[in-house]
Amino acid sequence: MKKKYDYLIVGAGLFGAVFACEAKRAGKSCIVVDKRHHRGGNIYCEDVDGIHVHKYGAHIFHTDNKEVWNYVNSFVEFNRYTNSPVARYGDKLYNLPFNMNTFYQLWGVTTPAKAKVKIEEQRGEFAHIAEPANLEEQALKLCGKDIYEKLIKGYTEKQWGRAATELPAFIIRRLPFRFVFDNNYFNDAYQGIPIGGYNALIDALLGDTEVCLATDYFKNRAELDGVAEKTLFTGCIDEYFDYRCGHLEYRSLRFEEKRLEMENFQGNAVVNYTEREIPYTRVIEHKHFEFGKQPHTIITYEYPDSFAPGKEPYYPVNDEKNSRIYADYRQLAESVPNVLFGGRLAQYTYADMDDTVAAALALCKTEL
Repeated sequence: MKKKYDYLIVGAGLFGAVFACEAKRAGKSCIVVDKRHHRGGNIYCEDVDGIHVHKYGAHIFHTDNKEVWNYVNSFVEFNRYTNSPVARYGDKLYNLPFNMNTFYQLWGVTTPAKAKVKIEEQRGEFAHIAEPANLEEQALKLCGKDIYEKLIKGYTEKQWGRAATELPAFIIRRLPFRFVFDNNYFNDAYQGIPIGGYNALIDALLGDTEVCLATDYFKNRAELDGVAEKTLFTGCIDEYFDYRCGHLEYRSLRFEEKRLEMENFQGNAVVNYTEREIPYTRVIEHKHFEFGKQPHTIITYEYPDSFAPGKEPYYPVNDEKNSRIYADYRQLAESVPNVLFGGRLAQYTYADMDDTVAAALALCKTEL
C-alpha cells in the first residue's frame, strides 16, 4: 500500500517545525504528531490575560548566526528584548553576567584595574589547588570566595540536586569576566523575542501542515510508522529504542505560576535566587519579555527537579557514563533505515534555539 505522507515528524517543537516548513517548500508532504495538547514544545507560550507566559521556562532567542536570524525573522518580527538577569543573594541584588556593575556591588571597586586586582586577590587564596577535584575547587580557583559563595554555589547545587563538592570540575570550564558596565547577558549580535510570543513563530513554520496533538507516538507506533515513507524522530532516543542500552539521565524542572494584581512585581524578566536555602532558582515575570503595560502581572517560580517517567527531561547529564550510553544509541540510530533523529532529546544535548534552527536547516539540506 502506498504511504500517505513523505514524512512523519514526531514532535511539534522547534526542530520539527523547521523541518516541516522546509519539507513543504521542497514539495514534500508531512504529518506532525505530538503527545502534548499544544504545538511548540518547550517554547510554547500561553496567553494569560494578554501576557504571553513561557510555560516551560524563559526562552530568549539569541544568535551570532546572521543566516539563522534572517530565517526566523522571515516568519515573525522580533522585538528588541535584551537579556539582563539579576541575581539575588540575601537582600542584595547583583547584575549578571559578571561585569563592572557586579564587581562594584560586591567590592565597591569603580575601575577595571581595581576590579582585576580584587579578582586576582580572591583567586590567590586558592592558587594551591593545582588540579581541581570537583566543581567547588574549580570555581574557587577561577573566581575566588565571594563570587563563588554568593553567585555560584547555591544556584548550582540547586540545579544539579547535589553538593558542589560532588559535582565534576568540568561543569565550570571557565568563568567570563567583563570589565565594562554592560549587563547584556549574551555576546551575540542578534537577540529578541518574537512579537506576539513564540507561538507566532511555530504557527508560521507549521503553516497548514497537518498536526495531530495529544497523540503519543509510542502508544500508536504500529499505525503511525505505516503512514509515511520516512520518520523524523525528535523525542528521547533511549525511549525510541526501548532503553535497550540503558536509561539516559536528565534533570527536570517544575513551575509554580501566579497572577498578581499589580503592574510590576520585580522590575525584570528574570531574577535568579542564588541562596541554597531558597528552593527555587529563579522568578520569571513574563510581561517584561514584551514590555507589557497590563495592570496585572504573571510570575513563575522555577524549581529544579529530579527526572522520572512522566516528568519533562530538560537538561542532559553529560557525564562519562551517559555519554557512553548515548554513543551506543547513536550507533543504533545510524543503522535504522528511513528514520532521522534530530533535536535536543534525540541528540541528548542542551541546545540553544539558534543551534536548534541551524541543525534542522542542516538536516534539511542533506535530506531534502
